[in-house]
Amino acid sequence: MRQSQMFIPTLRETPQDAESLSHRLMLKAGMIKQMASGIYTYLPITRLVLHNIEKIVREEMNKIGGVEIHMPVLHPKELWEESGRWDAYGNELMRMNDRHGREFALGPTHEEMIVALLRDELRSYKKLPLTLFQIQTKFRDELRPRYGLLRGREFIMKDAYSFHTDDASLTKTYNDMYQAYENIFSRMGLNYRAVEADSGAIGGSHTHEFMALADIGEDTIAYTEESDYAANIEKAECQPVEKSADAEKELEKVETPGVTTCQSLADHLEIPLHETTKTMVVKINGEFLMILVRGDQELNDVKVKSFFNAEEEIEFATEEEIVQHFNATPGSLGPVNTEIPVYLDYQVDAMVNYPTGANETGHHYINVNHTRDFEVRGTGDFRFINEGETAPDGSGPVKFMKGIEVGQVFKLGTKYSESMGLNVLDENGRSVPVMMGCYGVGVSRTLSAIIESHHDERGIIWPKSVTPFDVHIITANTKDETILNAAEELYESLQEKYRVLYDDRNERAGVKFADSDLIGLPYRIVVGRGAKDGVVEVKRRTDEKSTDVDIADVLKFIDEN
Repeated sequence: MRQSQMFIPTLRETPQDAESLSHRLMLKAGMIKQMASGIYTYLPITRLVLHNIEKIVREEMNKIGGVEIHMPVLHPKELWEESGRWDAYGNELMRMNDRHGREFALGPTHEEMIVALLRDELRSYKKLPLTLFQIQTKFRDELRPRYGLLRGREFIMKDAYSFHTDDASLTKTYNDMYQAYENIFSRMGLNYRAVEADSGAIGGSHTHEFMALADIGEDTIAYTEESDYAANIEKAECQPVEKSADAEKELEKVETPGVTTCQSLADHLEIPLHETTKTMVVKINGEFLMILVRGDQELNDVKVKSFFNAEEEIEFATEEEIVQHFNATPGSLGPVNTEIPVYLDYQVDAMVNYPTGANETGHHYINVNHTRDFEVRGTGDFRFINEGETAPDGSGPVKFMKGIEVGQVFKLGTKYSESMGLNVLDENGRSVPVMMGCYGVGVSRTLSAIIESHHDERGIIWPKSVTPFDVHIITANTKDETILNAAEELYESLQEKYRVLYDDRNERAGVKFADSDLIGLPYRIVVGRGAKDGVVEVKRRTDEKSTDVDIADVLKFIDEN
């Protein structure tokens, strides 16, 4: 392709509103154009890279028996009501009405649509297992779109769905998908980690996220260097703690004027922060519960939701609700003499003689002991893991790193088939709900993740597997006939084997070199003064210096390097 015919509106200045490195480089390299918040036009370079990413995805899906389809973007409300997600999905679901007032959603994911498709087609277990996938634009009304393509309101995703009659079959496909995802992200040159994760709004019992490691990553991964253990920090398990052997002391109420936080309580009592407790009141399935965690820890609402099998997101009681139910402000709450169910985090369960609020503003109890002073409904893991704690597999201390989620695999079980009536006759002639798996790759997010991992101070450095072109030919002087003829001959000859971008623009050499580094193709060939002697300069994007190569040997040089 001649660059004079391409649309690559590169920028000299760094965009001020770009929050991530990949966003800045994509804008500077003329790859995207923002049309509204979180909504972008993909310009030619981007489309070429996305095509290569999609090609890799399709190849790996085909290897494990995935069959490609294409489903509607517009989803009828009735299907989402059947699954129970029309209200549960929340404000991220983009909703609209047609001219007849019928309600629809723009699909953020396609579980409802795929089930509606197959419940009219599947009758017998003999047609299973089956895996269908698509690559399509999705929509989510993000509260705060940011980081360019990393968190947009319109994005490209590969979603696959598998169907089974038993868990063994589902597990096999889950493992096949897991391996396919490892192949996909390895082929794209990503430094990634597969981590245990929470299933979120999708649902299901078992899931792994594939995280591309990057400083801009919005997710924190807990891992160890001693094993392959890795988990999203929301999912990373904290282990029960050995109970303190200290003798119980007498319960005592003390005045704590102006104490509203755990740190101010620790200062007032002259004890370390980790010896205090934090009382949280949450609403789960319409009922209030009290959960105690250590004062230096944070309540993990994802773990709380999982522990109680909550159908909706966890709600924290408002200050108004707390005052109404306890006649005390939030900083003075505690479990003694309360009528609502009380649960303890493992760390608090191991403590003795700890302070809590007295449910009386400006007062706390000290020397509280749950074996004596209040009833405990249950104990569990309700907090975030800390860096340095021992990993759940016992392999060593946990470390943290940032990651960009580029893929996720789920075991859905019968969550959607039961609610939406997807059944088949098993080998005994009984009607049984179909077991499902769900598997996603964020195609446009992956493009950004690649850039976050492959760049230098001059621009992008595309891995060969996804590069929009293989070779960039640049003419140093468009008025020199010898240079132009040599460039034209190279352009024609190299196109037989490689994808070539030929910068034939009437621009200064410095502008062309800067654009070439910004676009980041694997090889750059500069046709300059040496053309009269049959020599050109060849430079790999990852090298600092170029090499003089006879024009007749350019193809061989690229093949061998």
